[in-house]
Amino acid sequence: MAYSWKNVLISPQDTIRQTLILIDSESLRVALVVDEQQKLLGVVTDGDIRRGLLNDLSLDSNIELVMNRSPIIASDSLSRSAVMKLMEDNKILSVPLVDDDGIVVGLETFHGALSGPRFENPVFLMAGGFGTRLQPLTDNCPKPMLKVGGKPILETIIDSFIEAGFVNFYISTHYMPEQIVSYFGDGSSKKINIAYVHEETPLGTGGALGLLPDDLPDCPLIMMNGDVLTRVDFERLLDFHDSNSADVTMCVREYDYQIPYGVISGDGNKIVSMEEKPTQRFFVNAGVYVINQKVVKSVPKDHVVDMPSLVEQEIADGGEALMFPIYEYWLDIGRMDDLNRAQADFNALGIGK
Repeated sequence: MAYSWKNVLISPQDTIRQTLILIDSESLRVALVVDEQQKLLGVVTDGDIRRGLLNDLSLDSNIELVMNRSPIIASDSLSRSAVMKLMEDNKILSVPLVDDDGIVVGLETFHGALSGPRFENPVFLMAGGFGTRLQPLTDNCPKPMLKVGGKPILETIIDSFIEAGFVNFYISTHYMPEQIVSYFGDGSSKKINIAYVHEETPLGTGGALGLLPDDLPDCPLIMMNGDVLTRVDFERLLDFHDSNSADVTMCVREYDYQIPYGVISGDGNKIVSMEEKPTQRFFVNAGVYVINQKVVKSVPKDHVVDMPSLVEQEIADGGEALMFPIYEYWLDIGRMDDLNRAQADFNALGIGK
C-alpha cells in the first residue's frame, strides 16, 4: 500500500475520533501532532488512545489530551541505518524525522521494510454453541459455519489470524462438529495447523480450556468466540498483554446507555442537582482474551466454567487481569439482526479482507 507521512499530520485540536479514523485509514499506525508551522508537538499511537479511553476520555476529546509530548525523534541528518537502529534499540515501529527547528520533515518506519511476523502463540476458537437465537438457520448448521460474505464466519476469523501471522489453531466443538472438521481439516490447505477439542457436554465459555493438550508452547494463548467478527490488531493485543505482564487480558468494547428520564440527585428531600437524560458509559466483554499458560492449566478437564468467572478467580488469586479496549470493527453475531448487519458490513467495511 502506498502511503505518505504527510497524511498523518494532525492538529492538537483534532478529536480522538478523527485521529482513529486517520490511523485506521493509513498504514503507518501513528499520527503526528503538529502546530501551524508543522513543528512537532507530540505523537499518538493506538496505545495512547486506548489509555485515554480507559481514563474516561470521550471520542470527542481533543487528541492533545492523550498524545505523547516527549516522543523519540531523529534528526533528518541521520542515516537510514542509524534511524533503524534507533527504532530497534527503543522497540518502536516508527520515528518522526525533524530538522534543527523541530519541523517535521519525514517519518521513518519499519512498515513494509520487514517480512511479516509469525506467531507461535496458540489461537483457541470457541465454535461449539447451538446458536438457538439464529434458528432456523442453525437447525442444520453450527452458527460459526453460517456464511457471511460468501464464506463461513469461522473461516473469516481464521483468515484474519493468518493475515496477522498466526499458524497454530485449536477449535472447540460441540454442536454438529463434523461440519467444522470436514470443512477445515487439519488446516494444511491454508498452510496452518488446526487441532480440535470436543465438548461432550457444554462446559461454559471457559471450560474447554481444560481439554487442550498439555504440550502447548509456553506463551500466551489467544481465545476468541467463534461468532465474533473484528478487525482488532492481534499483534498489538499480544504486545499490550506482554508489555504489561498480564496473566489475563480481556478485550472490551465501550457501551453507552442513555437514561430516558431526568436524573435527580438529592440530600434528604432537597434537590442538589438535575441531569436531563444522562448517558452512562460502560466497558463490556468483547469475547476475545489473551491467557497465560498457568491460567490455561488451572482449568481441570471437563470442568464447567465461564470466562468471566475464570477471570474473577484469577483476580481473587492475585493475578493481573487487564482490559484492552477495542475501537476497531467488532460485531457479535448472536441474533438475526446481527447476521444481517454483518452481511452488509462485510464488503463495505472490509471485514473479510
